Amino acid sequence: MSSQPAAPAKLDAAVLKIAGVVVLGAIMSILDVTVVSVALPTFQTEFDASYARVAWTMTGYTLALATVIPLTGWAADRFGTKRLYMAALVLFTLGSGLCATADSIGQLIGFRVLQGLGGGMLMPLGMTIMTRAAGPERIGRLMAVLGIPMLLGPIGGPILGGWLIDVASWHWIFLINLPIGVVALAYAQWALPKDAPEPSESFDFVGMLMLSPGLALFLYGVSSLPETGAFADRKVWLPMLVGGLLVVSFVVYSFKPRHPLLDLRLLRDRNLTVASVTMAVFMVAFMGAGLLFPSYFLQVRGESTLDAGLLMAPQGIGAMVTMPIAGMLADKIPVGRTVPFALVLIAAGFFAFTQVDTDTSYWLLCGSLFVMGLGMGGTMMPIMTSALKTLTNHEVARGSTLLNILQQIAGSVGSAIMSVILTSKLNDAPAIPGAVDPNTGAPVTEAGLAIAVKQNPDLAQQFPVDPGLLQRGLEFVAGSFATTFWVGFALVLATFVPAFFLPRRRQVSHLLDDEQAPAPVLIH
Repeated sequence: MSSQPAAPAKLDAAVLKIAGVVVLGAIMSILDVTVVSVALPTFQTEFDASYARVAWTMTGYTLALATVIPLTGWAADRFGTKRLYMAALVLFTLGSGLCATADSIGQLIGFRVLQGLGGGMLMPLGMTIMTRAAGPERIGRLMAVLGIPMLLGPIGGPILGGWLIDVASWHWIFLINLPIGVVALAYAQWALPKDAPEPSESFDFVGMLMLSPGLALFLYGVSSLPETGAFADRKVWLPMLVGGLLVVSFVVYSFKPRHPLLDLRLLRDRNLTVASVTMAVFMVAFMGAGLLFPSYFLQVRGESTLDAGLLMAPQGIGAMVTMPIAGMLADKIPVGRTVPFALVLIAAGFFAFTQVDTDTSYWLLCGSLFVMGLGMGGTMMPIMTSALKTLTNHEVARGSTLLNILQQIAGSVGSAIMSVILTSKLNDAPAIPGAVDPNTGAPVTEAGLAIAVKQNPDLAQQFPVDPGLLQRGLEFVAGSFATTFWVGFALVLATFVPAFFLPRRRQVSHLLDDEQAPAPVLIH
């Protein structure tokens, strides 16, 4: 390999200018997922729909992401990253505006799918653009910049969503994307370098017919699991089976064409494979925990949506402290020597939540979230840096696509696992003799009543209930959360296994070796 001049140690203004574009897009895409999550009860009231129905505003968006992400690598090579990134911004912004005009739950779900088609391309394209811009010696620092919205989205989303719904209306959780989208488009036109697309690669239609619907069907089944509560339900196992078979068929087929839709040959790189497995296991634990923490504050402690979001803030603060440091270290020290220490912090913080009850100290919980944030800031971006660092410039788009698909699948699986375990535990709560839900006809449990009263104290005055019964129900709910947190803690510990195989020697980057793709020096 020919020697290359070392890249500057610091990120120059030209690279930071490009990073600003990508961060804006990432903030729009990631915040929108978590902002909408707090609006589901509002959608139930506004559209007179069941929770299972309004939950499709989240599921439809996720399925759209899964469908479009595999196309991103080919499209980036064919049309160029700048053109495609701006097209994704337009699609996402247009979908946001249409969501705000929806007057039925069906329309809102359809417009969310359109929004997801744009949002699904923003993250893999952003990773590709930033990796090419940084050069081999600065990937860690640039990934740290991109990691900020990825870690803060689950924290800032509930705060922003709760505030907008309180002071305005649900429409504003979508309307807020319009000015950001316009600014991001103008910024992208000015900051991103001219494209140098490679139209020579043929499109893998056969692969698309297997992978995109396969991922969508598999995630549909996974997303239906919390609603049904059982793998045996046809709504769960049938789409998972069909989707899984399509994905497996694609894996077998993908090694035949010269330019497959998703290039699994990249996994021959040991560092990419180890980093991908580590990240997937980590995302299962991280996304599942991200769902449970605010739910505990809402259901057990009776906090408002806004207050629950604010209580999650220490995690984001912790991540902000360590993420820039981890980015710099990833460019100098092998990630195999730093990530395990960050995982120890996550495990230590997570353990406190396995001990929660009805009155656990907020100082302990917020302190534990801060420690977890410190660990998360030193985990996700270094792992992604390790995965991309040994790819050639030409392979970065396809490597980014592969990582984003793994993130999407792992996140969906993690959320489903935690939801099913928690729901199963809550369903085991003792029923109140003679009490029946007037809407569903189902028996009322002590836990269900305790949650309802905790979230709406007026119910206790309208329908006097034995305080001892409510306390028993609340203790059962807290115990159910503690049990589910033990599963999350075990998943965090499982991340140590693949992390042990992360590189402990400095990696040699090949990003400048590929003469077919634009080198970072073209950025002015």
